[in-house]
Amino acid sequence: MRMWMGLVLMTAFGAALSNPGAMADDRQPDRMQWWREARFGLFIHWGPVSLKGTEIGWSRGGERRGTGGTGQIPVEVYDNLYKEFNPVEFNAKEWVEIAKQAGMKYLVFTTRHHDGFSMFDTAFSDYKITNSPFKRDVVAELAQACHEAGLRLGFYYSPPDWHHPDYRTENHARFLEYLHGQVRELCTKYGRIDIFWFDGLGGTEKDWDAKNLVAMIRRLQPDIIVNNRAGLPEDHDTPEQTVGTFQRTRPWETCMTIGDQWAWKPNDRVKSLKQCLDVLVRCAGGDGNLLFNVGPMPDGRIEGRMVSRLAEMGAWLKQYGETIYGTRGGPFKPGLWGASTCKGDKVYVHILDWKAVDSSWRLPKIDARITEAAMLTGGNVKVRQTRKGIRFDIPETARQDLDTIVVLTLDRPAFDVPPVAAVDPKSKAAGASASNVFQNMPEYAADMAFDDDPGSRWATDGGTHKAWLAIRLKMPAAFAGVHIREACGSRVQSFAVEYLKNGQWIPCYRGKTIGEDFHAAFPPVKAREFRLNILKATEGPTLYEFRLLPREKSVRP
Repeated sequence: MRMWMGLVLMTAFGAALSNPGAMADDRQPDRMQWWREARFGLFIHWGPVSLKGTEIGWSRGGERRGTGGTGQIPVEVYDNLYKEFNPVEFNAKEWVEIAKQAGMKYLVFTTRHHDGFSMFDTAFSDYKITNSPFKRDVVAELAQACHEAGLRLGFYYSPPDWHHPDYRTENHARFLEYLHGQVRELCTKYGRIDIFWFDGLGGTEKDWDAKNLVAMIRRLQPDIIVNNRAGLPEDHDTPEQTVGTFQRTRPWETCMTIGDQWAWKPNDRVKSLKQCLDVLVRCAGGDGNLLFNVGPMPDGRIEGRMVSRLAEMGAWLKQYGETIYGTRGGPFKPGLWGASTCKGDKVYVHILDWKAVDSSWRLPKIDARITEAAMLTGGNVKVRQTRKGIRFDIPETARQDLDTIVVLTLDRPAFDVPPVAAVDPKSKAAGASASNVFQNMPEYAADMAFDDDPGSRWATDGGTHKAWLAIRLKMPAAFAGVHIREACGSRVQSFAVEYLKNGQWIPCYRGKTIGEDFHAAFPPVKAREFRLNILKATEGPTLYEFRLLPREKSVRP
């Protein structure tokens, strides 16, 4: 509806956008500098679906052209929820204050999700917040609050629209007029925008006429940062619900929920402070950002449990923010043990998991001399730099549960030191295999669970209720325990750790649930091949890590 307005707008800008390639991108490092230094932002998914407590967009029934599947809420119910949506407790200034108290430097808000409902007063659709009982333009109030508080502002916008009658039909060109018109509104009605965050569900540049679309955005908001989900690479990558891998060559940002789903869910699990800080530190240590999501309640408030957790993160950052803000990842690449960040001649070594650190543990050697070492989190440390690597002597009284931070001062700029990995995973195994890999995608292959990278994972196809994951060593070795980190909640309900002997798989440990941090000991077993045999799972199991432990590390420190 009202498509004629989109045609007028696109015609007016046609000449200016006829050559999008003319937009030089040599300013990219400058516009990204504040974003790199910020490291931490707030993501907010919200809409009428909060009345049902189900996932935004994906719980909508009806057809999903171009994607497939359907949600559990009948389309006639979902599409009319806005008629009951009246979030009278919404206060944009409170949201902004929550972000600032958490130590976040920017905020990205969902202006329109795949369900097609606009949280702003658009002229291109009647399916919008100002036609709800609430009637107010949420985006306008949030933009004003961010600008007044000095918090950088970003807009999430979904190019797909399952509600629009012309989307992916023979009239898709009319849909593009609507899409471009809405984006132009967002770039002209709400003042300065720092980030435009697309979510194109794997669509191509042609699907959204993205070259012209992004060129228009950059002309209207010259300093804006645009992500990689409109069919073009643009400014940064966006790993979702997992920590990105170490990458200095191109900016990246993990987007992750503080609970289990993007939109508000009654009694949703909220990540512990330890889990939240681990994610933040590992993102910074990988040279990436964290965009941490909350879903406000139907009345417009952010749930108290989430506010408290974010405030705890903010309190930690007030004390140790120098190790996160304005840093770069490395030079020690992240591993199960933790991660490192650097700034100037300082390296901040974050030891996050003492189960991954034993008496023989050391960081690898680096092309720099350590001139000084100190504990930022309290206590004493002795550091010895040898040809084999860097040894740390940290007494148990100085080992912190949340994060133990050692500050190393180098004789040269730390970022100039070539990055090194704390372990060489290839030296431990001859090969990994699995019964199933999610859509046969290499980024979810079996060896992802054995690479000592806490951000990568092995995953299986949805609907998988039984699976196995195996590792073959270069030579037989003795183990007496296991450390497993399950992703996406607790899907595994029954499992066995097994070793191969005379062609038969023999259990050395049996268990039920695994969860996010499982650690168990068993009588020592020497073999060349081991596997995790998942006997029952609620849905496709997925693991960050499956790690066999020698005798000295098989008991929790």
